[in-house]
Formats: sequence, structure tokens, C-alpha cells
Amino acid sequence: MFGHTTYEMMRNFWSTPEAINIDPIMAEVMGSNPKIVFSRTLESVEEGPNWKNIRLFHEIKSQEILELKEKEDITIMGSGTIVQQLANLRFIDEYSLVVVPIILGSGKPLFKDAKKMNLKLLEARAFKNGIVLLKYSPA
Repeated sequence: MFGHTTYEMMRNFWSTPEAINIDPIMAEVMGSNPKIVFSRTLESVEEGPNWKNIRLFHEIKSQEILELKEKEDITIMGSGTIVQQLANLRFIDEYSLVVVPIILGSGKPLFKDAKKMNLKLLEARAFKNGIVLLKYSPA
């Protein structure tokens, strides 16, 4: 599941010959797995030989999301506004947050408009490069 910006960024990389050369397995996963795009401005999405199974939604409708959750596992890639909206609806079962040890000094807050929610730590995993993966569920 992507917002418009994240979708464009992923498509513009993972569908390219460069991505296929760098990581052919991930390029195949990203290209062929089902993709849900939320955008108020996109009128359509185009499939290609390395970028398939795309559905476009223009707004988040609670009933549609609940029906999707019953049928399939959903992962939200980036897309802070999607995360915020689904968090406020209490539709997210698990949060996997990756902490990269870089201070940028600016950027978009991931949970800016999300309502307060207590989380329970499920897993914390540190990697040799300093990156930390944190998995939480709503408490």
C-alpha cells in the first residue's frame, strides 16, 4: 500500500533494468506483488512488464479497508499520511519501524496527525551497521 509520492518513487526505481541488476529478487517481488495506491490526483496507473497488479483508490473508505484486510496481508511502505489515517482508524495491527542512525534535522513526522496510542514492543533487532528494527503492536 502506497500513497502517490511513495508509489511514484518505488515504481520509478523497482521497474527499471538498474533495479533488476542490483537486486533481481526484490525487483521481482516489488514488480509482481499486488499494489494498492491511494491518490486524490492520479487518474490512472499504468502496468508494465516489470510493474503489475496495481489498484488505484482515490480515498480511504473504512469498509473497503476492512474487506481488504480480511482477504490479504497489507504492508504500508512509507506514505506517512496513509499510516496516520489508518492508525486513527485503528486498522494497523503491527508497526515495523526502522531507525537509521542519521540525523537529518528536518523532514516529515511520521505520526504528526495520529491520535495518541500505546504500543507494545514485540521485537527489537539491532544490525551491525547501526540500523535498528522495532516491531510494535497496539497495546
